[in-house]
Amino acid sequence: MTKLTHLNAGGAANMVDVSEKASSQRIAVAEAEVCMNETTLAEIFEGGVPKGDVLAVARIAGIQAAKRCSDLIPLCHPLPLNKVAVEFAAAPPDRLKVTAECRVTGQTGVEMEALTAASIAALTIYDMCKAIDRGMSVQNLRLLRKEGGKSGTWVRPGS
Repeated sequence: MTKLTHLNAGGAANMVDVSEKASSQRIAVAEAEVCMNETTLAEIFEGGVPKGDVLAVARIAGIQAAKRCSDLIPLCHPLPLNKVAVEFAAAPPDRLKVTAECRVTGQTGVEMEALTAASIAALTIYDMCKAIDRGMSVQNLRLLRKEGGKSGTWVRPGS
């Protein structure tokens, strides 16, 4: 049975003590997809959304979210991030892929920061486009890759 590190011996929530862990370069990449009408996808890339530049606002939202991850996820450690990048790719006919990469040199990983950045960027796309496409959905939030730390590199099969 796998030991859950966020529970103490009594089963209560516990912030993991990373003070004895070696500091190392850590990288995480996460992805989310926003499903939408074909016309909405076109309007995002053509600059036709009434609220403005959807991708610019979503990129900033994703970066801010990664920086505030420990404020949102109760047992996350606050991390001095070295890099947060949020990128977008059309996946025609009706999907927009959001990819977030986070890097830190530290004692714990950045998976939650990358996942938070991807999810908040995707939600920002929804918010900016909901007036023209209420049927959008955010799907497939997932970690694609992590590097560093004791467990080394992990890559999602098929990614």
